[in-house]
Amino acid sequence: MMILTIEFGTTVTKVGLWDDSGVVALTRSELATAHPQVGWAEQDPLRWWTSVVIACAEARAQAPQAFGQVDVVACSGARQTFVAASRSGECFGKGILWSDRRGAVEARTLAAEMGGDDINRARTGIPLDAGAVAAKLAWLARHEPERLAACDLILSPRDLVLLRMTDEVVTDVTFASRSGLYDFDGNAVRELAGPALGKLPSVVAPDTIIGQLKAVPGAELGLRPGIPVVIGAGDRQCEVLGSGASEDCPMISWGTTANVSVPVHERPVPSPAGAVVTRGAGEGWLLEGGLSAAGSFLAWLARLLDRPVDELAARAADSPPGARGVIAVPWLDGARAPWWRDDARAGFVGLGAAHHAGDMSRAVIESVAWDVLRCMEVVTAGRLGGSTAQEVTLGGAGTGIPLWVEVLTSVLGIPATRHRSGEAASAGAALLAGRALGMNLTLLQLDPVDAVITPDPAAVDLYRRLRPQMDHVAAAVLAATESFPWADRPPGH
Repeated sequence: MMILTIEFGTTVTKVGLWDDSGVVALTRSELATAHPQVGWAEQDPLRWWTSVVIACAEARAQAPQAFGQVDVVACSGARQTFVAASRSGECFGKGILWSDRRGAVEARTLAAEMGGDDINRARTGIPLDAGAVAAKLAWLARHEPERLAACDLILSPRDLVLLRMTDEVVTDVTFASRSGLYDFDGNAVRELAGPALGKLPSVVAPDTIIGQLKAVPGAELGLRPGIPVVIGAGDRQCEVLGSGASEDCPMISWGTTANVSVPVHERPVPSPAGAVVTRGAGEGWLLEGGLSAAGSFLAWLARLLDRPVDELAARAADSPPGARGVIAVPWLDGARAPWWRDDARAGFVGLGAAHHAGDMSRAVIESVAWDVLRCMEVVTAGRLGGSTAQEVTLGGAGTGIPLWVEVLTSVLGIPATRHRSGEAASAGAALLAGRALGMNLTLLQLDPVDAVITPDPAAVDLYRRLRPQMDHVAAAVLAATESFPWADRPPGH
């Protein structure tokens, strides 16, 4: 059995070829994000399809025999990104990313109409912040009503591509859950969906075969028509599957942003403050803490300094733990978990004439680790029983960045498990494909553990002593941003 996985990321689309012994080939095609105004994040939705075509062509070149034997396609992808589209797949305007924060005013209005954000979270599990899908739909209804009026559907990048591949209009329960437009029972909430209520796709389970690959898109991808297509699940849900995460071993992912996810069998009531509660890819739920930036913060610094990202990551290793006193906060265009502060912004404290790019780069990486620790405290406290994790498992591109893993384990003070491929989301999609076809496919055979990284006790002790200072700086920056000019107006205005 040969499985082709498509991972719809924020900055890259990945295509993987998997057989029952692991990954055979992995390719990627980059995606460009535009920021036409402060707080906005948009992509060309046509690029979502062409990135899949390009990545498939490269996979075919890498492993032509395996590519020609593909038996099934399965997907994972970033949630909360959407575009207004017609039934035929024509798009109206740009795709609005999960990281777009234009809906600050609308979020506050919706929260008030719902009786407060706490009441809304008790109903949906999702905070009503500036990045909420409901807030951005309300923004469209207010500022560009013609886009909503012209469209038939509101689709994620994955669902738009699957429409082209199969002619089916569907999403899955994990995407629906994280959109914040549905309650815990899976019903769309009229007040949140607003004028988009009748434009939402049907919702199916992640291991559903939604149709067969059509001839024309199959030819563009180089795949034979008729191959079954499995819808798959959200990136975090797939990473949980593909990393072997459990209640005692949360998944931590570094990519464009960072995320902490703990799978639980029963949904905690009330939902833990500061965390997000979403549907899992199988039975159960995820307790999530998703940051606003991780790799994107390092990429931003690289653009600012006109240096390659890889160079900054390497230079960060030349700076000692604590970054020689440089402290960063990673809140580009707002702070998500565990803070949920739309008005927060990124920044550096402690810079002096003797500091260099490596110190700033290490401070960026450490700032993400500190917010991961805070999210860990929130999501593990929200578990039934509230026990503390003794280890974590890794997902995302950060598995291949040694310094990130070193800093993360030292800040958390516990070891981390890394799987062979370092591609947890793609591995999770492959497992869902196996489940859909009735295969007895396990993570142990597909992508076994190849390392357990244990932190240096001296580094653990140092970071523990630094914790009060880090919390003080974070609180001071949050307090300062309340009085900044953008605090009372939406980004871009």
